[in-house]
Amino acid sequence: MDKINLESVLTCPHCGFAKTEIMPTDTCLYFYECSRCKTLIRPKPGDCCVFCSYGTVKCPPIQMHECC
Repeated sequence: MDKINLESVLTCPHCGFAKTEIMPTDTCLYFYECSRCKTLIRPKPGDCCVFCSYGTVKCPPIQMHECC
């Protein structure tokens, strides 16, 4: 099995601010508040979490080819 990457850079779709975050391994992150503009970010339709929509790395369940 490949190593799971837990670090992803989230980029706010509203202001463009990017921040490195550590992804949880036990749940998907459905809401994320941008540190700069304070916008509450949600996943795009069809994505399970904000990392799958706005991150540089997909969430751990997707990396393991599992369903969130």
